[in-house]
Amino acid sequence: MSSMSAAGQPGGIEGKLNRANAFFDLPVRLRSRLLLVAAALLLIPTFLFPLYNMTLYSNQFPDGLNLYIYSYSLEGGHPPGRDDLREINTLNHYIGMRPLLESDFSEFKWLPLIVGLFFILTLRAAVVGKMSNLVDVAVMFLYFGLFSLWSFYHRLSQYGHNLDPTAAVKIPPFSPPLFGEKQLANFTVYSYPGAASFLLVGFFLLVAVAVWLSRKRAVAR
Repeated sequence: MSSMSAAGQPGGIEGKLNRANAFFDLPVRLRSRLLLVAAALLLIPTFLFPLYNMTLYSNQFPDGLNLYIYSYSLEGGHPPGRDDLREINTLNHYIGMRPLLESDFSEFKWLPLIVGLFFILTLRAAVVGKMSNLVDVAVMFLYFGLFSLWSFYHRLSQYGHNLDPTAAVKIPPFSPPLFGEKQLANFTVYSYPGAASFLLVGFFLLVAVAVWLSRKRAVAR
């Protein structure tokens, strides 16, 4: 009777575990391996472009103040005779917001390390050629992306909600926009992903396609 238990029946827990094990043992096909190499290469230029861009427009700055957030640093635009980050911090002082400092962003310490780690893990998955390694990369990167997005939004909210009550200009606490447009006092703020973010999305899509192609080939056999 024990061999006919729910766990041992087709479709039961044991059957599902066996199917999962069989899936993770699938070989990664050549086309998928090439996609993994391409995905790993996409990570290299993420260090050259910003992850996020913010632009602030007002009558005083009709050409906009630009803030670029890289995986390792915080930089302002540098039009002739002006440092946009310095201008933004000056404006922040008037509304009681603390200055934007790289030292406040712990993300700059671990983001480059994590991106480099995914570069190594992706090439490892291409060489080892097992579905389990490929799924590990996909799942861990999805978690990394969602956590990084939350961390960035949380950091922005902290800046906008911890305002000095003695500031010269009083505005209600706010959260800068994560995507799109928002009016803050006499400034219109636009936030949008930078080129590096699109490269990271491209990395994940290539990994997902690599998983799908190897699974599709195995099912068709």
